[in-house]
Amino acid sequence: MGIVINLFLIISASVLCFAAGFLIGRFFLERLGTTRVLEAEERSVQIVQEAQKEANEYKELKVTEVNQEWKKKRREFDQEVVIKNNKFTQLQKQIQTREGQLKKQSQDLRDAEGEIQSQRKEIEQTMASVALRSTELDRIILEQNQRLESISNLQAEEARQMLIDNMVSKAREEATETIHQIHEEAEQNAGRLAEKTLLTAIQRISFEQATENALSVVHIQSDELKGRIIGREGRNIKAFENATGVDIIVDDTPEVVILSCFDPLRRELAKLTLQKLLVDGVIHPVAIEKAFQDAKKEIDDVIMSAGEEALSSLQIPDMPAEIVSLIGHMKFHTVYGQNLLIHSREVAMLAGLMAAELKLDARLAKRAGLLHDIGLVLPESDQPHGLSGMNFLRKFNESHVVLNAVGAHHGDVGKDSAIAELVDAANTISLSRPGARGAVTADGNVKRLESLEEIAKGFPGVLKTYALQAGREIRVIVEGDNVSDSQADVLAHDIAHKIESEAQYPGQIKVSIIRERRSIAYAK
Repeated sequence: MGIVINLFLIISASVLCFAAGFLIGRFFLERLGTTRVLEAEERSVQIVQEAQKEANEYKELKVTEVNQEWKKKRREFDQEVVIKNNKFTQLQKQIQTREGQLKKQSQDLRDAEGEIQSQRKEIEQTMASVALRSTELDRIILEQNQRLESISNLQAEEARQMLIDNMVSKAREEATETIHQIHEEAEQNAGRLAEKTLLTAIQRISFEQATENALSVVHIQSDELKGRIIGREGRNIKAFENATGVDIIVDDTPEVVILSCFDPLRRELAKLTLQKLLVDGVIHPVAIEKAFQDAKKEIDDVIMSAGEEALSSLQIPDMPAEIVSLIGHMKFHTVYGQNLLIHSREVAMLAGLMAAELKLDARLAKRAGLLHDIGLVLPESDQPHGLSGMNFLRKFNESHVVLNAVGAHHGDVGKDSAIAELVDAANTISLSRPGARGAVTADGNVKRLESLEEIAKGFPGVLKTYALQAGREIRVIVEGDNVSDSQADVLAHDIAHKIESEAQYPGQIKVSIIRERRSIAYAK
């Protein structure tokens, strides 16, 4: 019983402790929750206050930015208004000025119209007066003509024709004298300029010897090689001459062998062949044939080298390879004994120097001078070499100045530029200088002189003609009664012009007109 009571008491005490602890715990939990709620409420109030503060600050910032932007726009607007007001003011001033000018012009036009009206009235009055005077003058002229006809027994048409004939004759004589004076002045000025240009060009150029011979000399190391060249019973010489087409001369001249041929290209091939044989030291017909074939392969390089050297010496760039090869061929081509490449280089240098003196394109002049005779190394054609060369160069888009100079240097086409004239003059200088060309036959000289005399005889009033100084001068004797002094000047000019157009000659030809009039009377 006591145990139960004790147990009951323990249980009761436990329940009471639990209840007390529960109540005490609940009390503390409620206190703690209330405290946290209060803290949360305080935190929320603080957050709201901070957010409101930030919002206010952001609002103030945006208001400030808007105010600044508004002020900026206002300033820009004010500036635009000021600028537009200024422009408007200027336009108003311009309009007012223009209005003033228009009013002034309108007043000037009214004044001018009034002057024109007054001038028109004066002109009408003057025309009426002139008409009256013209009528009176016609009447007076008619009366004078009738009186003159009655005095001179000539009709008006006959007198008019006589007067016209006299005036025409007088005008022709005066025109002839004027032409003669102009011609003399032009010749003097042109002569001085041409003389200065030519002398300057000739003094600055050193001509090479342009005359070619038919021999080439090959030096050998010793005279012992001559026996090898000759061969047993001369078989090597025969084989060499048959292969090359060149005669070989082996004489007593020490350490020298001579090659003889009129074809420079064949001579050069033979020279290369012989040099190859001498280098190898083996000379027999088979070796000769092989050396000749090797030389034929190398000759193209020699030709190209000659063309490139000519272009380099003249400082002419940009030339197609085919044209360079033809320029190299000029080295092995002669005309009347004159080496064509040396002649072409002379013409190019002279034309370039004269062009430089006259402030023209010197490079273009040198290019035209070098190519002017390229038609001579082209395949044979029915055309003159000037025209064939011009047509050939046209395929390579050469400039018109060069084409014209090439085609015109012998008068096959007209000269279109000053460079064409310079190339023609340089060509004449190179051809006519002493030693430039081989001797011309006597028959050729006689025919040229006779052709000059026949040209001059074809003019009316010519009695006799004489070609003098190997064709450098032609003297023409005319009828003194039928040819006046002024007509003689015109005749000399016409004969010279016809010689230029029909004859080919180096240098220049002087035309001298000789006029004599004899008056004879007999006293009886």
